[in-house]
Amino acid sequence: MHTLVKGLIAGAAGTTALNTASYLDMLVRARGASSTPRQAVEKLSDLTHTDLGDGDRAANRTEALGSLMGYATGIGAAVAYGVLSGRRRSWPVGVLALTVLAMSGSNVPLTLLGATDPRTWPASAWVSDVVPHLAYGVAAYAAYELMR
Repeated sequence: MHTLVKGLIAGAAGTTALNTASYLDMLVRARGASSTPRQAVEKLSDLTHTDLGDGDRAANRTEALGSLMGYATGIGAAVAYGVLSGRRRSWPVGVLALTVLAMSGSNVPLTLLGATDPRTWPASAWVSDVVPHLAYGVAAYAAYELMR
């Protein structure tokens, strides 16, 4: 199977695991969804002078684009892993690499856009970020290795 296809499938599996872990966290702790994706879309639309519409239309498009950016990041991280890894990695190395790629792929652009600043996060915010990304790394690694 081609590296790109394996990366796409592994990224989809990892992103599903990340979203599931995030929603379980929201359920258990009764916390709201992160506003960071919405803020990023708003900042990007301002930077690119893109009109998302008015009122509910803009809010709905902003929500959808935020989610789609998350899927693109998850899939892109697994594709990058496949292209960069070349040979088989041990599970701790592979899981860590995928976790770091996914966290970096989301947090670096969000930080550069000014939508978040990880230096100011409390411990609970780090847990809310690390645990789902670790679930991503485990699922994406397992999916990728099962296709080798």
